[in-house]
Amino acid sequence: MTPPGKYGDQLIDWLVGAGYTHCFFVAGGNIMHLLDSVRTRMVCVPFVHEVAAAIAVEYFNASRDDGSGRALALVTAGPGITNALTGIAGAWQESRELLVLGGQVKSSDLSRGAVRQRGIQEIDGVELVRSITKRALQVERPVAREKILDAVLSGRTPRQGPVFIELCLDAQAAPPLPDQEPVAIPDAATVAQVSSADVKQVSAWLQESERPVILVGGGVSRGAVRALGDRPAAAGIPIMTTWNGTDRVPTEHPMYCGRPNTWGQRAPNILIQQADLVVAVGTRLGLQQTGFAWEQFLPVGRLVQVDIDAAELHKGHPRVDLALCGEADSFLARLYASHLGDPDQWKAWRDFIASVRAELPLNDALNLTAPGYVKPYELAMRMCDVAEPNAIVLPCSSGGAASVSMQAYQLRAEQKLIGDKSLASMGYGLSGAIGAALANPGRQVILSEGDGGFAQNLQELGTVAATGIRLKIFVMVNNGYASIRMTQRNYFKGAWIGCDAQTGLGLPNWEQLASAYKIPYALLDAECGLDAVYVRSLLNADGPALIEVPIDPEQTYYPKISSAVQPDGSMRSNPLHRMSPDLPAEVEERVLAHLRAVAPQVCD
Repeated sequence: MTPPGKYGDQLIDWLVGAGYTHCFFVAGGNIMHLLDSVRTRMVCVPFVHEVAAAIAVEYFNASRDDGSGRALALVTAGPGITNALTGIAGAWQESRELLVLGGQVKSSDLSRGAVRQRGIQEIDGVELVRSITKRALQVERPVAREKILDAVLSGRTPRQGPVFIELCLDAQAAPPLPDQEPVAIPDAATVAQVSSADVKQVSAWLQESERPVILVGGGVSRGAVRALGDRPAAAGIPIMTTWNGTDRVPTEHPMYCGRPNTWGQRAPNILIQQADLVVAVGTRLGLQQTGFAWEQFLPVGRLVQVDIDAAELHKGHPRVDLALCGEADSFLARLYASHLGDPDQWKAWRDFIASVRAELPLNDALNLTAPGYVKPYELAMRMCDVAEPNAIVLPCSSGGAASVSMQAYQLRAEQKLIGDKSLASMGYGLSGAIGAALANPGRQVILSEGDGGFAQNLQELGTVAATGIRLKIFVMVNNGYASIRMTQRNYFKGAWIGCDAQTGLGLPNWEQLASAYKIPYALLDAECGLDAVYVRSLLNADGPALIEVPIDPEQTYYPKISSAVQPDGSMRSNPLHRMSPDLPAEVEERVLAHLRAVAPQVCD
């Protein structure tokens, strides 16, 4: 390795030693020394906008299971930092690792709060990001390796999150510190473990239960579930997943029974509400998971929650009967290694689950699609079958394209799904897909994003074209913001504003846009759909493709949980088992049989 000629070289060498292999950046004057240092030490990928670089880093790291390399984001001072804020916030809320190096003016030009700005492009980045990072550090002059790596490693455990390091321009260019050669990274600190007594207690409750469910969240790793082998199937306990845990348990798993969520699938929403015991592992059980009417979550059963963050266990919602602070992977392995009882004792419950899932299809019969448009639920239900066996599929983060994907995707064993649903920001999909594709060269990556959200970061088609990644983009074109249009219809009697072309929203011609970037394009035919030869050809080819999907602007998106505005202006939401449209009385009587028998008042 070439000896460092300046502190910037030295710092980047430390990060290389910590496992960083890729740098996603937007060039700028206040990072010129860091950029000069990183260009010969990492794979450097220029982005058009800093928010895209930050989001891509999050997805790059989230899509790599083998720990073979990490990416970081490098952004300049001032607007470079403010542009990256959304990406930092998303990683914070999703509990994902994200290292952002930010530039800053010379230390002699810092205003230090005396005036609003002294140095050109100066803004206090540390103060801006403090509430959405695990560590935010400003470097005015070179600091020791231990201080830098202590900050960097804090983002990895026990609950992951972003780390921001802001370096003054003169610190970047300063002479390297003596006696600071890269050494081996220390082992991660020991993570809290759930006690053996608590594992035994959960096992005992499972043996006593008649209608148990294990809910697997994103805090459980893919590898940990794969390492269980056949034990979950042999145990006979039904398994559900959160949205972030979607790819932990494939659709074809014999114990898999769906993804409950506020915007989730009707059958598992109904079923989890009838469980007499839910063991929620590696999930914070936020309002998306329990419903906004969280007081009515799991009305007839006990709840065990296992999470690494004690604050999430004791936040007050939902009611938790046994809160266990500890590492999810280890807990799950120890639970399945314990004695759980006779699998036959839950056969009636498994049969009931199968009957409810058969009666309540993913595509609600009341969904309406006008002639000439693609049926979005049918498209999503087939997407994972058409995708390659190890494809990475990415639903966008908000709107109809997101909810349809998460309701209807049927993931196969080796496929991955990555999303960012907590912030639910439009425009996440393309940036995240770029990061996932760069992390997995040659692997097929499929993105589904609405036209309104896609337009918010469409400049990164330049990054797609420049890198030649194998990204297949399905743009769901429904003339703008369908979910906003629905909100304005339902709550404001169709007082339309800023939701489509007719109300002032400007969107491109997608074929011409693809052509401008020399990206292969196709228009999905409503009749042939994914079976069209030209579509299959684009999906199988190397390199990127953009496929326009015509979606009915008046498309309905059922089922959903409805909310009503109260006289005092507050919102009242239905519980998970009360999705719209209402089920026929005879169907409801069958699928809510246990809830009606144990707590009939909950069904009213």
